[in-house]
Amino acid sequence: MSAHHDTHESTDPVEAVVKHIPVIIPAAGAVLIFLLAFIAVFMA
Repeated sequence: MSAHHDTHESTDPVEAVVKHIPVIIPAAGAVLIFLLAFIAVFMA
């Protein structure tokens, strides 16, 4: 007698990513700017 409950709460992977976008985009921008500045200084 197993108590198997079918809860139909499907987790949408898109919604899981979308709520982190306001943090991910500025962080990715900062990393990109740092890498470009590092390359510019290294090449100079």
